[in-house]
Amino acid sequence: MEIKVVNNQVDRAMRELKRMLIREGLFKELKKRRFYSKPCVKTKLKREEAEKTRHKDRKRAVARARNFL
Repeated sequence: MEIKVVNNQVDRAMRELKRMLIREGLFKELKKRRFYSKPCVKTKLKREEAEKTRHKDRKRAVARARNFL
């Protein structure tokens, strides 16, 4: 990962770096690993996350279908 500082704008480069790290999911991963969680809790969270993703995908598909017609 590389961020270039242009015209000595360090603040802008820092914001861009933060955005990239958020997109990659680094902050989520750090938060998850901060404390030990039991395997049963991990599977439950994974199942809930998958359900959220499926719900979002369904909503996006419906929205695309509306715009397509």
